Amino acid sequence: MNRLTDPGKLEAFREEVRSSLDPAKLCVTVCGGTGCRACGSLRVADALAEGIKKSNLDAEVRIRLSGCHGFCQQGPVVAIDPEGIFYRKVGLDNLEEDVQDIVNQTLAKGEVVERLLYEDPHSGEKVTHYGDIVFYAKQQRIALRNSGKIDPTDLSEYIAAGGYGGLAQALSMDPEAVITCVKKSGLRGRGGAGFPTGTKWSFCRGAEDLSLRYIVCNADEGDPGAFMDRSIMEADPHSVLEGMIIGAWAMAGGISSAEGYIYIRAEYPLAVANLRKAIADAEAAGLLGDDILGSGFGFHVKVKEGAGAFVCGEETALLASIEGRRGMPRSRPPFPANAGLYGKPSNINNVETWANVPVIITRGPDWYSGIGTDTSAGTKVFSLVGKIRNSGLVEVPMGIPMREIVFDIGGGIPDDKAFKAVQTGGPSGGCIPADMLDIEVDYDKLTAAGSIMGSGGLVVVDEDTCMVELARYFLSFAVSESCGKCAPCRLGTKQMVKLLTDITSGRGKPEDIELLQEVAEAVRKGSLCGLGQTAPNPVLTTIKYFRNEYEEHVNQGKCSAGVCQALLKYEINEETCIGCTLCAKACPADSIEGEKKKPHRIDQVKCVRCGACFEACRVGAVVRV
Repeated sequence: MNRLTDPGKLEAFREEVRSSLDPAKLCVTVCGGTGCRACGSLRVADALAEGIKKSNLDAEVRIRLSGCHGFCQQGPVVAIDPEGIFYRKVGLDNLEEDVQDIVNQTLAKGEVVERLLYEDPHSGEKVTHYGDIVFYAKQQRIALRNSGKIDPTDLSEYIAAGGYGGLAQALSMDPEAVITCVKKSGLRGRGGAGFPTGTKWSFCRGAEDLSLRYIVCNADEGDPGAFMDRSIMEADPHSVLEGMIIGAWAMAGGISSAEGYIYIRAEYPLAVANLRKAIADAEAAGLLGDDILGSGFGFHVKVKEGAGAFVCGEETALLASIEGRRGMPRSRPPFPANAGLYGKPSNINNVETWANVPVIITRGPDWYSGIGTDTSAGTKVFSLVGKIRNSGLVEVPMGIPMREIVFDIGGGIPDDKAFKAVQTGGPSGGCIPADMLDIEVDYDKLTAAGSIMGSGGLVVVDEDTCMVELARYFLSFAVSESCGKCAPCRLGTKQMVKLLTDITSGRGKPEDIELLQEVAEAVRKGSLCGLGQTAPNPVLTTIKYFRNEYEEHVNQGKCSAGVCQALLKYEINEETCIGCTLCAKACPADSIEGEKKKPHRIDQVKCVRCGACFEACRVGAVVRV
């Protein structure tokens, strides 16, 4: 590709790439996201390429490795266009057979391989086209617009999909007009706090220091079960870069120079590799670096790999880490917009926020603000995980009822278990109970329910989940990730974990519940940064919506979910027991006695309450009391 020295050459190249693509030619897209790679998708891609070559189908079929398709539970995923055929779990059981059937039946004859099709969990029917799968059909993809559709390592494919059109348009606008556009769109930061993006940009542009502005991408995604930002960077790194360049022009154009950083955790090697290549390719094409598209405006971006500290998701801690200092938050003011990285005006937005910006510029703020709700415009990307049939990455309009996400897109709860709650916003979020399933998912309504939007983690739990133990688990994560700088977070979270551990271990007292709430409120109000301020959310919401479970643990010494081992007791119903000895063989403590074909019993002194006997019994004689 020759260097694109003006917007006209960018458009000419775009048309050249588009015209070179034969719309009738079959395209086999293999998911190359981290999840599918872990299941062997690279082997699938190699085998398909070899099969296509051996069958002399090279002229009729092309193959590409894309980023994440989103439907991680069904990986490795293979899509065949223009027909829109969706194959799942390709190569998991028999790589050679699956590849042969795809090549010989679908690519050569146009026939569908039935056994590789997705099966709807409700109807049990096979679905041929991914557009008809509810998981995809109910999504509206903006940030994920190219995920699973392009080769993330090929700049020309991004440009053919409309890439860098937003940048060219923004460079033709006054920087203040770009900020106004983003303000009118209603875009709020997707990193957790939900602060209006355009307003944040205006603060940075209006800073008194005119020497330099830093534009930073927060890619330090660290919530357990969250993989939204990682997938975007793996699947569509140029969308993030384009958003950052537009932001740099808006905040620095005409008044100062600008430099950029992408702060990403080192445990995302594929995302790091794709970002580095995207930066190099964009610089070579004249889309990044000096004199971008002949505008005279320059902007350089560096990748900074972090060590995986959760607290570095907080703005000031992130900036400290970039500077080579320990990642710890500081008091504000001054805010980063006035004195941030190396003391210069700085703006920090997360990956998803930046990925939305180019589309807002090209399609207009009114289009974007028309999606979602009055106070939460646009869409939100969620990682849907836990006790759910269809786990993966989903992007839905703000305001969608939680029920639609869980039971339509997610397919409901496996094994016909009852839905109990959904944890929103990661470890610092709260739990939404079953009787609030129709809550509209936006910033304000989740906050009013005691939870948060966060960066977009959704963890679904079923009837077998103990909500007290769930709160203890998430709070333990916050304790381990606390930087320890402020006392409320450093000491308060530990005290809360101790109280929760006592309750789940059978040592809890009735007054512990009120004490938990008191400490939680003190931590929430007194902590320096968002980590400590939101860490009590799992405790406060589980007490609010599942107080009966806390009281059951404390007053009855019982865990109905059968999770808290110290509160469990197993007995054998002598009338039901057939003396098969399976329970005795499974017991690691030799606590089960009895002759073969005669009722057995459990020595409660020896019993370690592991539940192995309960799982092993085939006649339901072992009961949990």
